[in-house]
Amino acid sequence: MFQDQCATIIERYRTAGLTIATAESCTGGMLSGALTQIAGSSDVFDRGFVTYSYPSKTKLLGVPSDMLAEHGAVSATVAQAMATGALSQAQTSVAISITGVAGPGASEHKPEGLVYFGLASNTAAPITVKKEFGALGRDQVRQASVAQALDMLLGSIKNPAQTINI
Repeated sequence: MFQDQCATIIERYRTAGLTIATAESCTGGMLSGALTQIAGSSDVFDRGFVTYSYPSKTKLLGVPSDMLAEHGAVSATVAQAMATGALSQAQTSVAISITGVAGPGASEHKPEGLVYFGLASNTAAPITVKKEFGALGRDQVRQASVAQALDMLLGSIKNPAQTINI
């Protein structure tokens, strides 16, 4: 489904000598799967963390448990902490995170389709992006989340000679 976009990402990051790690919650590894469908992706893709539970976010990515208690997993703060934690653990050039409510299970303050993304690199301050995809259904929210993350990865490197620009 995302093959052309992933192939472009892999090619551009390879040419620039950059590597990627992912930290996923609501997508459960779909972003990692999309990237690794490309032959030769091992030149660029280092690892993916699927951290669905609070304890896994804390243990694998170093997200503080008090941050999770205060903000919940679906927040800009946690998305940023997931991305910076993945960057630190993997020691890659770039790390991207996804955390959200794919549905069902929405709450009054966190509706179905609310997803946060974090993007961290070793050359720039991390950024977060909030998307409200709406009540599209679980599969569609997850697909839209992968598409958004791929757009962010591609947008951070416009051409093969460019370093990460987030």
